[in-house]
Amino acid sequence: MEMHGETNIDLLLKNMTPELNVGDYVFCTVKHQKYLKNKDIIGFFKEKEGYTVILPKSVADTLGLEYTYIMAWITLTVHSALDAVGLTAAFSNALAAANISCNVVAGFYHDHIFVGKEDAEKAMNVLIELGY
Repeated sequence: MEMHGETNIDLLLKNMTPELNVGDYVFCTVKHQKYLKNKDIIGFFKEKEGYTVILPKSVADTLGLEYTYIMAWITLTVHSALDAVGLTAAFSNALAAANISCNVVAGFYHDHIFVGKEDAEKAMNVLIELGY
């Protein structure tokens, strides 16, 4: 049986421990499911217009997929519960106050934040400071 994640906002912020993943990442849109079988895809979401895929920039380049924004991927390593209240608002507001755009993906165990590649270091500093 899987352990339920943390819901206490104070503990989530104190223990979120952001980790910057190595590499450049992009969001692309594809119409065909064949792309979803690529082992390098980090995530995908089905929308009425097609599938949004998140993958390393190098893979998108190899597949000839278009993208408009190159991002860095930050993982909050705390196991946050899916029903936790306030974590996304806290970090997105802190990033917004620093003029950093973020795109968020919630996994079962962790929240994943995609920011502009040029903002990666600044975003890490904002998130680390938020945890104190």
